[in-house]
Amino acid sequence: MNKIFLTLLFALLLTGCQIGEKKIKIFSVEQPRENLNLSKPTPLQMEQIKWIIITSENAAEVFAKLEEAGIDPVLWGLTDKDYEVLAKNFAQIRNKLKETNEILDKYKEYYESNSKSDSNKQ
Repeated sequence: MNKIFLTLLFALLLTGCQIGEKKIKIFSVEQPRENLNLSKPTPLQMEQIKWIIITSENAAEVFAKLEEAGIDPVLWGLTDKDYEVLAKNFAQIRNKLKETNEILDKYKEYYESNSKSDSNKQ
């Protein structure tokens, strides 16, 4: 008796899955893109640096002028090659900032262009 009951129960379970198949419909509601409201980065307000070029011929004169002005004559030196490296580094920084600004423009165009065209259609 148990074998018959278990067989019937198993058969009902197997056929029950096929009979009760339901199709699910999914509705998606497209929401408009939000405006980014990003402002461009403001340019940096750099302080002016006074460059003094010291050579072996004018070193004593430059030190004397600095001491007269009450400035402690401390040197930070760069060779001409290091100065070129410094200039290249600043050029790379400028290029990266330009690239970042262009990316921000593209994001803004992507997120805000459709909302403008959608409002023009209505």
